[in-house]
Amino acid sequence: MRALLVMNPKATSTSERTRDVLAHALAGELETEIGETAYRGHAAELARAAAEDGFDLVVALGGDGTVNEVVNGILSAQVPAGGVLPELGVVPGGSTNVFARALGLPNDPVEATGVLLDALHEGRSRPVSMGQADERYFTFTAGFGFDAAVVGIVEDRRRAGHKSTGGLYVRSALRHFWGGLDRRNPPIAMKLGDGTEIPDLFIAIVTNTSPWTYLGNKPVVVTPESSFEAGLDLFGVTKMSGRAALRIVRHMFTDTDKLVRGKHVCVHHDLTEFTLTASVPTDFQVDGDHLGLRESVTFRAIRDALRVKM
Repeated sequence: MRALLVMNPKATSTSERTRDVLAHALAGELETEIGETAYRGHAAELARAAAEDGFDLVVALGGDGTVNEVVNGILSAQVPAGGVLPELGVVPGGSTNVFARALGLPNDPVEATGVLLDALHEGRSRPVSMGQADERYFTFTAGFGFDAAVVGIVEDRRRAGHKSTGGLYVRSALRHFWGGLDRRNPPIAMKLGDGTEIPDLFIAIVTNTSPWTYLGNKPVVVTPESSFEAGLDLFGVTKMSGRAALRIVRHMFTDTDKLVRGKHVCVHHDLTEFTLTASVPTDFQVDGDHLGLRESVTFRAIRDALRVKM
């Protein structure tokens, strides 16, 4: 079996020594090539080339951003008629690792490598559905509006030298809520596949699984029915006053297995396709990667998009 190990040398929770040990462990079981990422988008290029060259497995060692790029590389590959896309392996190496944890993988990279090796020995893998936002695939979430703006602020702070932590996200969210958000004019509207329109959203969080994210070890749940076996879910908020926002956040953290309810909340489950539009250019993110401002994004559920070795 031919495998490509895509490694992010800047992964926040692995050292160079740990990465070397993991690479040698995989090389002892597989015909393994190693590709270290050097710039944004490099992991996608490496994964796409491996898929088109007939590799059987691509392993992403890094955080959610690395995993997202590898998935996009695999799914955008041009394989010959009758060809098969490589399976995906995941070894978490980031600060949050939402996709890996949602799959049930250990958050420790050494333990996750053990799970991957066992799956190789036993021939185990599972199909996993993905989301697609215009041309970009996502593994666990995409956001349009407030949460995407917060992701953009966090990316700016990280480029300035700040460490990615739950506290940084909370501070950035509070700063944007009180200082940057127009809380009177919701910019987002949603149009379902049957033509139904839902106007006046401040937040549109699209999920491919649950939880939506983690703050440390605490899962943050907005769509508890969302899963890799179903379509996409959407969580929307129609009012952003301080009291309404506080009530919603409290539900997210105290009732992690229940649907967040309220007259200013809307949740849609198992959607196949829908479009979000904005009255002004609005922040957009996928899997925690800020992709700039958009006025329209079309979302699709890609059922059983690839197989994950686990």
